[in-house]
Amino acid sequence: MTAMQYFWRHPLAQEVREEGREEGRVAERADMTLRILEWRGISVPDAVRERVESCTDLDQLTIWSQRAVHATAADDLFADPNG
Repeated sequence: MTAMQYFWRHPLAQEVREEGREEGRVAERADMTLRILEWRGISVPDAVRERVESCTDLDQLTIWSQRAVHATAADDLFADPNG
């Protein structure tokens, strides 16, 4: 029992848990972005779905989810707002 309890406190175990949490946040944000579009009645082409689901940058996914709130088409997620 002692070895098992120690393992969960080991820095490697903590790092693995944190990586899992980060992956979960990324997956959740991608899902939320796509759901926002779908809830708003915006069709999501496979290319857009694949791009969003393959993104691993949480900051980029946050930007896309914010854009999804005001988008009129799924491709609006990727449009540069500065022209």
